[in-house]
Amino acid sequence: MTDTTQDPATGSRPQVWVSLPPEEIDGLPDAFDYVYWDGTGDFPADPEAAAFYVVPYMKGPTAGALPLPRMTGVRVIQTLSAGVDHIAPHLDHFAPGVRLCNARGVHEASTAELALALILASLRGIPRFVRGQDAEKWYSGFYPALADRRVLIVGYGSIGAAVEDRLTPFECEVTRVARTARDTPRGPVHALADLPGLLPTADVVVLTTPLTEQTRGLAGPAFLAAMKDGALLVNMARGAVVDTKALLAETESGRLTAALDVTDPEPLPAGHPLWHAPGVLISPHVGGSTSAFQPRAKRLIRSQLVRFANGEELANVVRVTG
Repeated sequence: MTDTTQDPATGSRPQVWVSLPPEEIDGLPDAFDYVYWDGTGDFPADPEAAAFYVVPYMKGPTAGALPLPRMTGVRVIQTLSAGVDHIAPHLDHFAPGVRLCNARGVHEASTAELALALILASLRGIPRFVRGQDAEKWYSGFYPALADRRVLIVGYGSIGAAVEDRLTPFECEVTRVARTARDTPRGPVHALADLPGLLPTADVVVLTTPLTEQTRGLAGPAFLAAMKDGALLVNMARGAVVDTKALLAETESGRLTAALDVTDPEPLPAGHPLWHAPGVLISPHVGGSTSAFQPRAKRLIRSQLVRFANGEELANVVRVTG
């Protein structure tokens, strides 16, 4: 018996809530009734009937969780984000066996592109050049290159690996860190416990780790103090992975620089000192929200629903309730 067995009481097909218009996703299996909800407005159907829920993307930290308390029959929750920290806290009331899946494979290309752009922009002085152009000033001189730099990637999952893919042609040395140590074809991955010995050697530290209880505040006072003078911190993870107060102390002193696609708080409010901290470049959490998102998101949704229809194992399962 597969996941798509009809409801014996009603004879109806399983209902799938999709946050992209289903008519725009080619190849969806016809085993389901599809309901479109993008995280805004009233619910288009009774959440109790949902068997599979594709969480809306980029609708803030709370919108996607709104129907969950009423989704008593849901069997799969599929996010379109790499992180699931906005959904995982809401799973405790579900019956055993509900699968939470993330969007591995959707955001790697875009996020890694932006990580590389932020690294290059920060090292090569692009923000200064833009301000110089506005003021008609010519800021010539010598600037740091990415070539010959030591880059430490903290959070070596699929996004961390994609960042390394794009760093490889730039003649820099990459060191990898994840929750636990392992070997890869490219070389060893160190454990988080090794960070105190690795941070002082890195010119650039890139954060691509998920937000968990272990990584919340990971880049705090001790972490930042261990970084070498003049090093660049790049946060592509979640804002709360970095201790904002500690980072401000290091950047305002001029000892460290930073490039941040995510901040804590987020969105960064007007008047916050991070806006004007010296050596800090901020992008507004746009690592994944590019033209590359929809084609990859649609492929993931289609693939997962085909698997669900056929009773096959789903991809990207990060948690099962119970």
